[in-house]
Amino acid sequence: MGFFTKDIKTMDDLFVHTLRDIYYAEKRILKALPEMIDKTTDPTLKSGFQSHLKETEQHVSRLEEVFRMHGVEAKTVTCPAIDGIIEEAEEISGDIADKEVLDAALAASAQAVEHYEITRYGTLIAWAKRLGRNDCASVLARTLEEEKAADAKLTKIAESKLNMRAAS
Repeated sequence: MGFFTKDIKTMDDLFVHTLRDIYYAEKRILKALPEMIDKTTDPTLKSGFQSHLKETEQHVSRLEEVFRMHGVEAKTVTCPAIDGIIEEAEEISGDIADKEVLDAALAASAQAVEHYEITRYGTLIAWAKRLGRNDCASVLARTLEEEKAADAKLTKIAESKLNMRAAS
């Protein structure tokens, strides 16, 4: 069946599968962020990454809460999309010697991650509501708002200084 497993037969199955996908993604991001923090030289970007690392720990906890609320085991399914985004970021950042260009690349890579998370959380919220799980939707909505805020902060940092420095 390709992307989906044969166990997905209902909207609820799809919801749980996607919940496990984003759970994997958040855990993968927890492992990637410290390396990004170490690589960046811009203090504002570094601080933003450090703050988002703490938020990501909360995102994992919230997902575990949603699993409990929904009565299913909190486990992951491999997410090739987030693996690809993170692997691309690692590859690109390994090839950049100029620290200002590297900072711009790290911010862009972080935004790619945020955009993926925003799509997943938005979908999960819509499906939770359709399944009559407004309780789950409200927990997921808190994380979605934090992901959107992180994306907005990254845009502001990149547009106000990182991109300009990298281009000069």
